[in-house]
Amino acid sequence: MTSFDDFDHVVDVLIVGSGGGGMTAALRAASCGLDALVIEKSSHFGGSTALSGGGIWVPGAPAQRRAGYSPAPEAVVGYLRQITAGLVSDARIRQYVDSAPRMLEFLENLSPWLEFVWKPGYADYYPELPGGSELGSTINVPPIDLRELGVDEPKLLQPLALAPKGIWLGPKELRSFYLIRQSWAGKAVLVKLISRMVRARVFGERIAAIGQSLAARLRLAMKERGIPLWLDTPLGELLTDADGSVIGALVHRDGTRQRIGARGGVILASGGFDHDMAWRKEHQPVVDQDWSFGNPAAMGDGIRAGQQVGAAADLLDEAWWFPAIQWPDGRMQFMLNERMMPSQFIVNGDGKRFINEAAPYMDFGHAMIEGHKSGVTHIPCWLITDHRSFNRYVVGGHLPIPKIPGAPVPTGRKVPKAWLDSGVVKAASTWEELAAKIDVPAAQLRTTATRFNELARAGHDDDFNRGDSVYDNYYGDPTLPNPNLYPLGGPPYYAFRIVPGDLGTSGGLRTDEFARVLRTDDTVVPRLYAVGNTSAPVMGRSYAGAGATIGPAMTFGFVAAKHIAAQTL
Repeated sequence: MTSFDDFDHVVDVLIVGSGGGGMTAALRAASCGLDALVIEKSSHFGGSTALSGGGIWVPGAPAQRRAGYSPAPEAVVGYLRQITAGLVSDARIRQYVDSAPRMLEFLENLSPWLEFVWKPGYADYYPELPGGSELGSTINVPPIDLRELGVDEPKLLQPLALAPKGIWLGPKELRSFYLIRQSWAGKAVLVKLISRMVRARVFGERIAAIGQSLAARLRLAMKERGIPLWLDTPLGELLTDADGSVIGALVHRDGTRQRIGARGGVILASGGFDHDMAWRKEHQPVVDQDWSFGNPAAMGDGIRAGQQVGAAADLLDEAWWFPAIQWPDGRMQFMLNERMMPSQFIVNGDGKRFINEAAPYMDFGHAMIEGHKSGVTHIPCWLITDHRSFNRYVVGGHLPIPKIPGAPVPTGRKVPKAWLDSGVVKAASTWEELAAKIDVPAAQLRTTATRFNELARAGHDDDFNRGDSVYDNYYGDPTLPNPNLYPLGGPPYYAFRIVPGDLGTSGGLRTDEFARVLRTDDTVVPRLYAVGNTSAPVMGRSYAGAGATIGPAMTFGFVAAKHIAAQTL
C-alpha cells in the first residue's frame, strides 16, 4: 500500500490538461464520487479544443437519435476498420463506437450547460465506404455568451486570429457564407453578422461558437461541481512507487515544486508536441517551420513524461494535417472551401496536379508529404485560380463583395496588394508568366490548365474524380452540374502558396481500450492513462469525419475516469 503522507496535495485523480478530453475526464471522475484535480500548464484553459471547430464525431449520438437517425454500430466499426487499415486494435475501435454516445448522454444529463445538437448534411469524410454516412455524425454545441464564465472569461484560450467583436458563425452558417454570391442564404448570413456586431457593441454581448463554446461549456459544468482547475501549473515528471505504478506527479506551481499524489491514477490529456520544432523535425523532417494551428502550449510534456516511466509511443511521425496559407505575419489560415471551389487546381513543383484537390485534409497533407519525399517539390504547392473565381467565391478570407472601407476582412474586386507583395499570392496575365513566378515548367502548367478545363467542360474529373464524393460537394457550388468543376476563364490568374499546416500532432503514447498507457511489450503502466493528442490516435493515420480528434479525446477521457473509478471505489 502506497503512503501519500509526504505529498503536498492528494487527490483520487490527477488530470493533466484542460482541453475537451481533460475536462470530460474530470466531470466523469467527479460524477463517480472521485476527488479530481485538473492542472494546466498555461495561463488559459481549453487547449486545442478551444481553438478548434468544436465538432465531436459521435455516430449514434443522442442528438442523432432524437432526430430519428442512428447509424448501426457494427457498420461504424467496419468503417473505422477500413480507414485505420489495421493500425488500431478492434478493442479500441469498439470501445470508441460503444462509449462515444454514452459519453455525450452522460454530459447531457449532467448539466444544462452541456447541450449538443446535430445538423445533418456534413458527410463523413469517406461516405462512399460501407459504414460511412452522407448525413454525417458531427455533433456541435450551440453558441454561448462568454460573460457566463465570469472571472474565467479572460482565462479561456483564444484563437490566434480573433474575429472582430460580435463576429461568430455556426458550422452551417459558414457553409452558406461561403456562397455569399450564389445564394440569398449567404447574403442573409452577412446581415446576421452585421446584426451581431451591432448587438455586441450596443449590449456588450460576447457570443462565441464552435470550439470556444464547447470549452466554455465544459468549464461551466466543472465549476458547477466545484472541480478545481489549477492554471500555470506545468507537469514536471510522473512519480512512481517501487513497483512502477504511477502515484502522482511533480508539478511547478507558484514558484515552487509540489508533489501531487493520485490515489487512483493520472490521466495525461496535455496535447501533442505541436510546437516543439526540434522534436517535430526528428520525426517529421518535412516540417521545417511551425505551421501548426494547435495549442501554443503543446510541447509534448505529457508524452515525454510517459516515456520516462516506460511508456511506448506510436505514430510520432503523424499530425492532423490541414493544408494552409501562412501569411507574412505568421498567422495560419485553413485552405478548406478553396480546395472545393470549382475553378481551381493545385500543382506541385512539376506543374502537375497530384490529388483530388477537394480530398479530406488529412489525405491532402499525406499527398503533399509523400510527394515531397519523391524529390518533386510539393511543399509548397500552389492553388491556381482565375479572376472570375476570386470575385465569386471566398478565397483566403477575402469576401467577393464591393469594397467596404474599414471592413474586418478583405473586400473588393482586387487581390490585396499586401498579399501580392508578400509573395504568398502571385498574379500573372499568362500561364508562362505565372509559371515563372511559382518556379514550375511553363509548358507543363499550360498543359495542366488545358487538361483541367477539358475535364471541367465535360463535367467529370477523369484524372482524380474530384466531385464524385458528397464530401467534396459540401463547400462546392451547388448552382453547377458538378459543384466542384468549372473551367478557368481568362486572366489575371492567381497562385496561392499552400503549406502543410496541422491541427496538432496526432502520435502519442500507446494505450489500450481503457486508455491505459502501455509499455513496448504491451503491458500496462499501472495507474497511468492518456487521451487526446497525448495518446496514439484511434483514427490511425486517417480522419473519419469532422470532430474525429475531439470525439476520441472526450470519449477516452470519459472511459479513463470510469475505469479509475471501477478500480478505486
